Amino acid sequence: MTATPAFRVAAIQTVTGTSLDDNLARAEALIEQAAHGGAELVLLPEYFCLMGRHESDKVAIREHDGDGPVQRFLADAARRHRIWLVGGTLPMWCGDDKRVYNTSLAFDPYGERVARYDKIHLFGFTKGTENFDESRTILAGKAPVAFEAPCGRVAMSVCYDLRFPELYRGLSAGKDGRGISLILMPAAFTYTTGQAHWEILLRARAIENQCYVLAAAQGGLHENGRRTWGHSMLVDPWGELMSVLPEGEGVVSGVVDAARLAEVRQNLPALRHRVL
Repeated sequence: MTATPAFRVAAIQTVTGTSLDDNLARAEALIEQAAHGGAELVLLPEYFCLMGRHESDKVAIREHDGDGPVQRFLADAARRHRIWLVGGTLPMWCGDDKRVYNTSLAFDPYGERVARYDKIHLFGFTKGTENFDESRTILAGKAPVAFEAPCGRVAMSVCYDLRFPELYRGLSAGKDGRGISLILMPAAFTYTTGQAHWEILLRARAIENQCYVLAAAQGGLHENGRRTWGHSMLVDPWGELMSVLPEGEGVVSGVVDAARLAEVRQNLPALRHRVL
């Protein structure tokens, strides 16, 4: 697939609640807003379909691969708006009655699924009253995933994956200098960890892979009492912030520019200088 010179992308930020139907309705309105703004690829945040009152709530709405209300919603929205749509994450059956895969699905403008990624790295964090252990309700995925889109090679990842740069190096297209054009980062960073590390890590992944990073976050105080950091953004291959939404629901957008990618890689050919 030949890369489109200028490909507009958008990240949706939500403050997801406890009602699946309400969450999907709000996501649809924001997808429509992004599409009307010219976005050709739209990324939803992690847990866009549900932020339950209990971690186990997501297990109750898990879907089997290939069918379910959330999967149909994503396919229909991609087809209706003629966009590439990446559905943050949704809970998928993993064969364990008490756990799920935390899965990101990518659909093309015809509503056909082109990629599935099950989150590999599971978040664990303890500080004061904050205590998170995703392994209690999530089974880790095993395989890195990338797909081809009009902007080039797109790397899929989710939230805590951001802290593991080897994931993205592994998805890079070898030493041919092409690499990844875009990293997708749907997330629900906590306020504590987001304030400390979110922007730094996003910019680092963009700089070291000389690619764009599109991050769609949860951003605000949720019904379940959790507060997420927000700051959905688009970062360019030089690590510059192109667009940021600090908090609340909305859309950030910008262009993945093939000429900008080529310029950065020509001026500083780090991808070709890789040894390991």
